[in-house]
Amino acid sequence: MTLVDGIGLWCDIASGNYAGRAAMFLDRDGVIVEDANYLGSAQDVRMRPEAGKAIGRCNQSGIPVVLVTNQSGIGRGYYDWGGFLAVQAALFAALAKEGAHLDAVLACAYHAEAKRPFRIADHPWRKPNPGMILAAAERMQLDLSRSWIVGDRVSDLATGRAASLRGGVLITTGRSLKERTTALALANKSFIVDLSPSLADAVMIPIGLGLAGEG
Repeated sequence: MTLVDGIGLWCDIASGNYAGRAAMFLDRDGVIVEDANYLGSAQDVRMRPEAGKAIGRCNQSGIPVVLVTNQSGIGRGYYDWGGFLAVQAALFAALAKEGAHLDAVLACAYHAEAKRPFRIADHPWRKPNPGMILAAAERMQLDLSRSWIVGDRVSDLATGRAASLRGGVLITTGRSLKERTTALALANKSFIVDLSPSLADAVMIPIGLGLAGEG
């Protein structure tokens, strides 16, 4: 396991030269895998349709794919880091079957209602705070000004804006009109917001706007 603080912050980065590249930051549950409400078992992993294809498209385009996920289920005691690792292994195996991979994984188990020692309110790494994105950028030397985030919650996009990314895409499956409207309201001159029914369509939005892996 790669716990950067020994307790509640996970960071695992594949070897490679990412300096100067624009990244695609992805939430996990509801974006890459089906949201199982505190997913902590490999047998419960269900890949979202076309997720492998979408991530593979980013891989082929030289765009680093970075997973950023809140894991309060660990902090609440529903499962542990071993369960998280098992889920990730199943996810990696499913992606590999489609010739796709993640370049980095960051996770935060801290939560205001978690058990000790995970009970920390508003931790810098917990979305919508930008800590995971900033940590990935520092370690991988990414260009955040050209990077994007895709998520299924408004908080994912808020994280991207707080990290000064170029834009964010909300996966609209199961999202209410209010959530969609709130997401679109995050847009400003520096941050683009779009909506998409699937990850496959979502990654094509920044790629279509000229996102490329090389700096």
